[in-house]
Amino acid sequence: MSSRSASEVILADLKRVDAERRARAADPALADAVHRLKAYQQRRFETTYADLLADPRYRNAAGFFLQELYGPHDFTRRDAQFARIVPAMVRLFPREVVDTVRHLAALHALSEELDTAMARRLGARSLDGRVYAELWQATGRPAERRAQIELTHRVGLDLDAYTRNPLLRHSLRMMRGPARLAGLDALQRFLESGFDTFRAMHGAQAFLATIVHRETELAERLFAADGVAVATAGPALGQLP
Repeated sequence: MSSRSASEVILADLKRVDAERRARAADPALADAVHRLKAYQQRRFETTYADLLADPRYRNAAGFFLQELYGPHDFTRRDAQFARIVPAMVRLFPREVVDTVRHLAALHALSEELDTAMARRLGARSLDGRVYAELWQATGRPAERRAQIELTHRVGLDLDAYTRNPLLRHSLRMMRGPARLAGLDALQRFLESGFDTFRAMHGAQAFLATIVHRETELAERLFAADGVAVATAGPALGQLP
């Protein structure tokens, strides 16, 4: 992919994110529902991956996913940095980093769109496992949920690949000053944190395979004909708090 097309793809996904934020800013009730949904999904992740969060080898990586990809945090500042100087970022950072940002932007856009769609159906209701399953079924977007899982996996694979490229890690260190001056310090922090977290695992294959397997199995339960009953009962793998 050329630098120009990479910039265009990233900017297009950031515009999708901005559109979701504008919709929420215009509707406080929707914004509240989205925030409650994101907080619930973070608690769901903590339940589904309690074993990884307790494992000395995987806890930091699981925490990284929880905070950076599943949490209710406001990434407006990071996204604004991306949008403001995406062309400069494409020129400054190595191709592998640009690819990761492209995958991250696509994941971010899709996640925000799905969250908004579910939050519109949630309204002022309280969230529990049954309601959460009903929201996924009513939204009716299983293909996009699969794409969301695949993009999460892709970001993880990207970060894991960094750990086998000492030159790339050196390049990231060298980018600290230019990134700060260019207003890309939030992106720099994300990349370095991801690299260090994945390097400490000494191999992320089992970790990523576990996430893909559990998320895929749970998605299949949620979208099954009896998804509401199945997803809210049974062992911890499919149990929603």
